Amino acid sequence: MERQFWEQIATGITSEKAAEAVGVSTPVGTRWFRHRGGMPLFMSHPTSGRYLSFSEREEIALLRAQEVGVREIARRIGRSPSTVSRELTRNAATRRGKLEYRASVAQWKSELVARRPKPAKLLMNPRLRQYVQDRLEGKIHDAQGREVTGPRQAAFIGRNKPHRGDRKWVNGWSPEQIANRLQVDFPDDQSMRISHEAIYQALYIQGRGALKRELVSYLRMGRALRVPRARAQATAWAHVSEEVMISSRPAEAEDRAVPGHWEGDLIIGLDRSAIGTLVERSSRFTMLVHLPREAGYRLTPRTKNGPALSGYGAVTMANALKRTVATLPAELWQSLTWDRGKELSDHARFSIESGVRVFFADPRSPWQRGTNENTNGLLRQYFPKGTDLSRWSEQEIQAVARTLNNRPRKTLGWKTPAETLNQYLKSVRQPGVATTG
Repeated sequence: MERQFWEQIATGITSEKAAEAVGVSTPVGTRWFRHRGGMPLFMSHPTSGRYLSFSEREEIALLRAQEVGVREIARRIGRSPSTVSRELTRNAATRRGKLEYRASVAQWKSELVARRPKPAKLLMNPRLRQYVQDRLEGKIHDAQGREVTGPRQAAFIGRNKPHRGDRKWVNGWSPEQIANRLQVDFPDDQSMRISHEAIYQALYIQGRGALKRELVSYLRMGRALRVPRARAQATAWAHVSEEVMISSRPAEAEDRAVPGHWEGDLIIGLDRSAIGTLVERSSRFTMLVHLPREAGYRLTPRTKNGPALSGYGAVTMANALKRTVATLPAELWQSLTWDRGKELSDHARFSIESGVRVFFADPRSPWQRGTNENTNGLLRQYFPKGTDLSRWSEQEIQAVARTLNNRPRKTLGWKTPAETLNQYLKSVRQPGVATTG
């Protein structure tokens, strides 16, 4: 019966029809493989479409016996040529010292390799584990070979990396460097091989903890937890479309001839504090946006995807800008060019409610908002880096803006921004329009 079954397979029919011909009833999608000296066995759990099925392996074996090329085989079964090439090499039988592809042997090999859980490679190979651990713990040495201890590191508590000022001086290799250096140091020893992903898993996955958990602090990023895949694959600037790129900004904004085109950004302080800055391109008139923290900041427990309470979340930022825009005539608000920060991801609603078109600069191109960058540098005289910006009230922030607008500027012919903007408002001769003071 066994011989009849495999003779049917050899004629080119499928395993289901071969089983039916010899009187064996099996469900659709059955995967067969052959044990030495035994009956043909089947497994009733078909693989997902991600992996080759037994019927595909049968077709590969038949086409290979007919000396069909790898690319033609891949085209006929609807797979990538690299998938077929790896299958013919990885799961081939090795009888008589040469590779011979058999569908039953290939299926048995794939089932054997797919068994889970697998023992961690670093756990089973102490020599390899010691090599990886020594290089992760690389230390700084001086010219005489003496170890330089550097600053004392804060104790690892398993939550997050220590403050950068408390991290050790290390010369540790990255997992990718270790994985590739193994091939140089041990070219003929296949047991001394490991992928960089396996090293990361040994550090971050508790069930595969062949390495000491505190070694994550030696990694360059020093994260106690890996970045979730959803966050790593998220689009960094999903709120920026082609319609709101700076290339779509009106040409009149480029030559600074007509007031009404602004540039904006945030200056950031400690503990997620910030102040919004708006600068008019023609007159250099500056407006500051007070961004106090929301009620419950650091009092209510943090929730995933919960509301931003730091003061410059998307909704809070758009509302604060809308209030600021309302303090000047509508003629002075034609467009706003912003950095690519997500604090203005609610720009569509802001544009509809305020009538101000928003545009975003190109990535890593601060010169496209040069007026705003220069103004932020001037503001650091009043709001130094490394300070908590929430300590200043609304009145104090507006006093700084008033001071800056009344300082003469060389680029304006030593006029002040306030004088320049007032001169424009008077020239348009619109009665009842408030001046900037």
